[in-house]
Amino acid sequence: MSSSVSVPKASAWRRALMNASPDRADELAKRIAQQLPILQNRLSRTYGEGHQVEELTEQLLAAAVDIALKRSQALWDLDLSRQSQPHWHQQGAVGYTAYVDHFAGNLRGVVDRIDYLKSLGVTYLHLLPFFKAAEGPNDGGFAVANFEVVEPRLGTQADLQLLTQALRAAGISLCSDFVLNHVAHDHEWAVEARNGNPEFQNFFCMAHSQAEVDGWEKNLPHIFPDTAPGNFTYQPSLKAWVWTTFYPYQWDLNYANPKVFFEVVSAMMRVANMGVEAFRLDSTGFLWKREGTNCQNQPEVHWLLQAMRALMEIACPGVLLKAEAIMPTHQLPPYFGLGETPGPECHLAYHSSMMAASWVALAEENVSILQAVMQNTPAVPQGSSWLTYVRCHDDIGWNVLRPEAQALGDTRYQRLLNASHFFAGIAPGSYAQGASFQTTDLQTAHGTNGMASALVGMYSASTPADSQLALDRLLLLQSLSYFTGGLPLLYMGDELGMGNTSAEVLAARQGPDGRELHRPNWQEALAQLRKQEGSVQHRIFSKLQAFAQLRKSLTAFHGDVPVNAIESKHPTVLALQRGAELKGFFNFSRLPVDQDVGNGQTLAIKPYGFVWLQSSSSAPLRTLID
Repeated sequence: MSSSVSVPKASAWRRALMNASPDRADELAKRIAQQLPILQNRLSRTYGEGHQVEELTEQLLAAAVDIALKRSQALWDLDLSRQSQPHWHQQGAVGYTAYVDHFAGNLRGVVDRIDYLKSLGVTYLHLLPFFKAAEGPNDGGFAVANFEVVEPRLGTQADLQLLTQALRAAGISLCSDFVLNHVAHDHEWAVEARNGNPEFQNFFCMAHSQAEVDGWEKNLPHIFPDTAPGNFTYQPSLKAWVWTTFYPYQWDLNYANPKVFFEVVSAMMRVANMGVEAFRLDSTGFLWKREGTNCQNQPEVHWLLQAMRALMEIACPGVLLKAEAIMPTHQLPPYFGLGETPGPECHLAYHSSMMAASWVALAEENVSILQAVMQNTPAVPQGSSWLTYVRCHDDIGWNVLRPEAQALGDTRYQRLLNASHFFAGIAPGSYAQGASFQTTDLQTAHGTNGMASALVGMYSASTPADSQLALDRLLLLQSLSYFTGGLPLLYMGDELGMGNTSAEVLAARQGPDGRELHRPNWQEALAQLRKQEGSVQHRIFSKLQAFAQLRKSLTAFHGDVPVNAIESKHPTVLALQRGAELKGFFNFSRLPVDQDVGNGQTLAIKPYGFVWLQSSSSAPLRTLID
């Protein structure tokens, strides 16, 4: 049975400190003194003043102190080290993301790939959901049936412990997904709710009439308009419609119920004690429902995330929080704590607009939308970083670029539609082998699926010249991600030019999710080719190694160093300045350009080429990599 039926008693955390070792008790007392005012304020803003919030605060503090006192000595020491070096994750960081089964079979298999990751310069490994998922369709594991039990086909709790220890010894932080918005329909809470338990029915968002559903729906977008239209699913046993933003088997949690927040945060802190060092907070923008709105990015979302951050700073301050908020650029600063209620929130957030805009620039051979995104990208608080990437496990979502497209005069978003057609391979002259996501309407731009190598034309090339251009496109995109990012993130297989999932594998997988196209299985033969000089795999892999080494060796790549767009005078070239020391030029054209790079110098940049330059007041520009 869930621990929600037996919560810690008031003042339990004070008694726990009295019984703790002096060093831990003193340290925890300092952390509580710093974080308690934030915690109390954000909980009061969310749930109101009064006895209920006082009791909730006591319960949460008791849970955080209990977790902190149970942390292994190795994790406790790691927390202290990172508290003394709060920017530990901002110099030389390189990320890698993969599904456990596709990458290595299971968690023990990931242990065997650690040396491979180290050779790429990886310091941060995001393994997509590896905790127990729903039986049957489960949205790639994001329909979580248990927050804390490893999915049996991927391993055991002992395997997870072995992996976290091995990664920590290698200097790699493990990031786990933590699904905040919903649980699977067969999660214990949902089962209890269906069985008539009113306590657990209040864990979920529900509507009790078709009129109520219709009232909500008129303001809500459809996340999966083709395969899962609508936001509610009728449950006959409940005689109610359960809110299901994503898929019908994913039930939205009711954060207006403070017990839900208590349970979710407590589970996250317990997972941190398994050795997880970062959490990708899935679907953060959807946590609070408000009538008359689209139920995204509500103020309570940020109050809850800031309360969560305060608790993590008490229990496990060496752990990073990453917002999975796939929103237009101007909506992202609050996830760094720069909203109407400022305060520490997430350390990292995906720069999805930059990712999508780089693909538009490639399709158009024009950088105007990408340049607009870079100009609109705000500075983030010290100790925070953008996570940049070329591809990930999700689709390329074009609609995050609507504000930039509209500001440039594209009020009908034709440029986004054209890009979606281009990368679906249905536009004249397209080299891409992707597919449209969640729309069969040729007048709608929703998303695009496909591995990066397939989208840049590596698998449609018919001549050596075409193959070279495709390779250059891939490296151009990666160079931009590595240059701009506080934390650049590689998606499994992109470092080897891996193509789309085969038709045979797709046919064998469950469900209609088009994103499976870019979720291939590991190909050891390709991995071995990275050692063969002159091979495509060697050329990609060695270039990424060089990027990683430069990021590690130059202080200008510290996460707090600003990146700004500068004038290039070429509509195909994005020009960037990183701090006072570095410049980057990125040519999104199939034609070469002569680029003025400053200091009276001009460089010839090849088609789909790039150059990173280092400058100083006393020396000419020096090419770092091209």
